[in-house]
Amino acid sequence: MAASPPKQVFIQGITRDGRTFRPSDWAERLAGVMSGFRPGGAQPGSHLSYSPWCVPNLINGIKCVVVHSDLREAEPMAWDFCMNFARDNDLQVAEGCLLPDR
Repeated sequence: MAASPPKQVFIQGITRDGRTFRPSDWAERLAGVMSGFRPGGAQPGSHLSYSPWCVPNLINGIKCVVVHSDLREAEPMAWDFCMNFARDNDLQVAEGCLLPDR
């Protein structure tokens, strides 16, 4: 069975030197900015919920933003914004696949 490419990128709230990134609501802010980028495009009221392509999450006690690879295909500039945010703030980034809840 061939391994499929990772579907998500995890931007972690930890800098490369191990410090916790501040402010503490950075993940919600980033995901909020990206709320209009979603399947089918922005709709009235879409700013009131997170895009399924960019969602804040808490994984193993670390704030993260999970960015789905579909964002790269649909909105390359939005994808670049997220990746540049991580790079500019020296945040750890990992590729993977978020497993669904049981």
